[in-house]
Amino acid sequence: MEAAGKEEISVEDEAVDKNIFKDCSKIAFYRRQKQQLSTKSTYQALLDSATKGKDSTKFQILNEATKVPLLAEVYGIEGNIFRLKINEETPLKPRYEVPDVVTSKPRTVRLISSSGDAGSLVLADGKGDLKCHITANPFKVDLMSEEEVVMSINSLGHLYFEHLQVPLKKRATKENKEDTSVDASQENQEDLGLWEEKFGKFVDVKVNGPASIGLDFSLHGFEHLYGIPQHAESHQLKNTGDGDAYRLYNLDVYGYKIHDKMGIYGSVPYLLAHKPGRTLGIFWLNASETLVEINTEPAVKYTLTQMGPVAAKQKVRSRTDVHWMSESGIIDVFLLTGPTPSDVFKQYSYLTANTQFSGERLQAFPKDQNQDKAAHFDHCY
Repeated sequence: MEAAGKEEISVEDEAVDKNIFKDCSKIAFYRRQKQQLSTKSTYQALLDSATKGKDSTKFQILNEATKVPLLAEVYGIEGNIFRLKINEETPLKPRYEVPDVVTSKPRTVRLISSSGDAGSLVLADGKGDLKCHITANPFKVDLMSEEEVVMSINSLGHLYFEHLQVPLKKRATKENKEDTSVDASQENQEDLGLWEEKFGKFVDVKVNGPASIGLDFSLHGFEHLYGIPQHAESHQLKNTGDGDAYRLYNLDVYGYKIHDKMGIYGSVPYLLAHKPGRTLGIFWLNASETLVEINTEPAVKYTLTQMGPVAAKQKVRSRTDVHWMSESGIIDVFLLTGPTPSDVFKQYSYLTANTQFSGERLQAFPKDQNQDKAAHFDHCY
């Protein structure tokens, strides 16, 4: 008699139920940003307001719809690093800025400013090899290396900044109360999670309203991206157009699914882009929940463009767009210009220090005892 067939068991059958964790459709700030970006709100840099200080160049950015100004700061940091900070010019209260991650105050280098074309400003390092070309209207920053644009910031117009607001209960006049209704609908406010966000039995009350931020980066000539751990996905980052964005949010997930972009045991907002002859890094210094969308437009060798009666052939470079969205804080991003992988690693370690190895006692700790202790603490909490 034949032996009874054994039931096949899949690893997927034992994976955690993803419904107990948020996906993009359940994250309010993601829905708000996607909805707002469909209207193409435009920011304009007021370059006439530019001032040059000891460490940075500052200028205002104005949202043409709300007329509320932001303050942008561009720093040159030794070792071929640029830093861009964008914050409210006059916030209701100080917005959170991440301490301790950058090990010490980075040593800045003097940026030489010059007027570019009409409505633009060029900031160059001392050697002149690296330049930030700032366009006023619409606001855009092109990072150039030896006159070649390697990265563009806000070229897609995805800059997004929610301003802190006075709590609803403290608004005295009827006029101010009417201003708090973004779409004149209480139901719509609840759906977008403006003042309160619910997930399961948890309620997140936002005393000063929504405070999310977002910005896009276009990497010219790049198709291969890595980093932003930790996810149970392939080493090379994938396009997110057909599913959820990469989520940076610390979760202790037992039985997590593989080939999935959900956040697990740690989050490091550090991304690498590589192509022959050039490596770049983006370090998004923000500790709040963050989503990263990636879209790669592969290289097209030839495309037909109609020029009068003659069809001309034009070579098109590949490009990868990276869209960062965070729940709160400020925009504080370090651009690591390489150009080699080793240079980028040195630039990142200059900011955050080298990785420390664990002590001998921890290395020798028996694995089974370590697991028992972890299980004990997991039970306690």
